[in-house]
Parts: sequence; C-alpha cells; structure tokens
Amino acid sequence: MTAEAVIVAGGPKSGIPPLENLSRPDAVFYGADRGALRLVRSGIRPVVSVGDFDSVSELELEEIRSGSGRLLRMPAEKDETDTELALLEAVAAGPDRITLTGVTGGRLDHAQSALHAVCRLQAAHPEIRFRILDRFNELTFLLPGENRIRKRAEFPYVSFFSFGERVEGMTLRGFRYEADGGLLLPGTTLYTSNELLSEVCTISFQTGICLMIRSTDA
Repeated sequence: MTAEAVIVAGGPKSGIPPLENLSRPDAVFYGADRGALRLVRSGIRPVVSVGDFDSVSELELEEIRSGSGRLLRMPAEKDETDTELALLEAVAAGPDRITLTGVTGGRLDHAQSALHAVCRLQAAHPEIRFRILDRFNELTFLLPGENRIRKRAEFPYVSFFSFGERVEGMTLRGFRYEADGGLLLPGTTLYTSNELLSEVCTISFQTGICLMIRSTDA
C-alpha cells in the first residue's frame, strides 16, 4: 500500500507548493493533463499520467509519455474531468492519503469540480485522507464523529463550512473560539477564521460533511 499519492493538476504554477516538499520517499505521483508535464519537467516521474491532454502540444505529450510510468489518453468528450480520472487512479492504489494540488488559483469551475469530486470520494472512502493543497491553504472534508486537528505553524488559521447539508452538534475544543453542540448551515460564515490554541484540538459533529480550510497570510 502506498502511504501517500500526490496528484498534480494543470492549474496556475503560482498556486502550487514546491514539489520537492511533497516528494518524500513514500510518495507516489500522478499527473492530470498539463500537471503531468509539470511533474516530468521537475524531474519527478508520475506513475500514471491521465487526461485528454488538450492543453499540451504533441511534442509535449511525447515528453509526458516518455517521462511517465503509464500514460492514459482519454477522449475530450467524457463524463469525468482529467483531475477526477487521476483521483480515481490514485484511489485504486489504496494509499493512506491523497494530496491534490494544481486545482486552485485559476478557473473557478475547475476548483469547484475538484472540491465536489474530493468530497464525494472522501465520503465513499473514509479510510483514505484526502486534501487539496496550495501555497496558502489546505482543504479537507471531515466526516461525522470526533476529528483531531494538530496545530501547525504553516497554517495558523482554520475555518469550517457546511458542504451541501447541515452539520449538527458542532463542538470545538482547544480553539480560540469554541462551540458546544452548534448548528452549521450552508451559507453560514460563523465559523470562519478561528485559531488553534492547543497542540491537538478536536472538532466533533453528528451529521453532515464539514469543509475545513486551514490557511496562512504569508
């Protein structure tokens, strides 16, 4: 089993954290469309590169092909996005965690599509920890029950949002602003820009799916 799968999509380079920071010995990389080219040119060999590759030239596609373990070229007209196809490839390998980057900072429809795909897959695969990562934010989806959150200097701020359905029994412990059995509704901004005071904080709730965004200004 792979400890971590890292998927790099084709979003703006300015939003992608340094790939060398993600290139740990236990990490396996996947490229989604132009994200595969970014990996290859960074000296990282993706195990799978997948997409319709309409954003690269034929020469660039050959560069991706020769630099990848496996290339899956899909038709332009398909039901899944390139990012979702890469996510499904990564899920099939059964990693402990999946990190997705290169989906924020550009087209909002691509960002929304990625959010919904990750939310659906997190609900379907609670044994895998999914996150969306860029230079300034880490996004994860929390499921009902108690979730332990560790304090991290690189992301001092944390916000919680309901993702599509009401979150009931919202309880926060160890944060600057705590809560006890609260209700988090879609469209509510009450739980924005909190901070972790304890080294390990907890968030627990009974129903719904909670989007947690950890952020930094720097």
